Amino acid sequence: MIEIGGMPILWHIMKEYAYYGHTEFIICGGYRQEYIKEWFANYFLHNSDVTFDYRDGKNEMTVHTSNCEPWRVTVVDTGYNTMTGGRIKRIQRYVDGETFFMTYGDGVCDVDINKLLAFHQQHGKIATLTAVKIAQDKGVLNIGGDNAVKSFREKHLSDGAPINAGYMVLNPEIFNYLEGDNTVFEKEPLMRLVEEGQLMSYVHEGFWQCMDNVREKDMLEKLLATGNAPWKTWDRPVPKGF
Repeated sequence: MIEIGGMPILWHIMKEYAYYGHTEFIICGGYRQEYIKEWFANYFLHNSDVTFDYRDGKNEMTVHTSNCEPWRVTVVDTGYNTMTGGRIKRIQRYVDGETFFMTYGDGVCDVDINKLLAFHQQHGKIATLTAVKIAQDKGVLNIGGDNAVKSFREKHLSDGAPINAGYMVLNPEIFNYLEGDNTVFEKEPLMRLVEEGQLMSYVHEGFWQCMDNVREKDMLEKLLATGNAPWKTWDRPVPKGF
């Protein structure tokens, strides 16, 4: 819920997906997930022109116009101490057997979501992750000439190798790789997918940036303020938060 330009980074990520026509979201809530629920509960009201009429003992609200997005958002309490794989496992019943996107809530990107999906559908494997080359301590990938991921290792010293930027596409079979709340998605499940040849990479050469500290937040704020934010593919200005 940390803000960029007055709106949570989560909202920015959702706007990226919505730009490509994907408007149904499931948010894996954990620590202070109630703040996410409260934010969305107030979103429609705070982005609408409304009249409150209390005359003659009435308590009526009339909505005139609304500027909020046509989204369907499900916020799921996936537990306080649940690991990343366990959180995904807990939203299985909401996915309902469909292929779905999955990403983290701490980074923005200008990847073409529909091209990513087309790539995933073409190769027919269980999972696709977006790979970027950037000097960060993230999950490091060894990618073969056919874009298949040959090995995966989590956080290590930066060495210029492609890293896991999130922005994944997952088939429902992924739930068979997730055992429970203690499952760390970036460890056993991804390692097993690699061993079985079921993890592919979509190499993105554009913009990607996580927001792990104040310096990175300030950088993203500056890009947005100067009109140079690559992830902002939509036309509407970023509204001020509430």
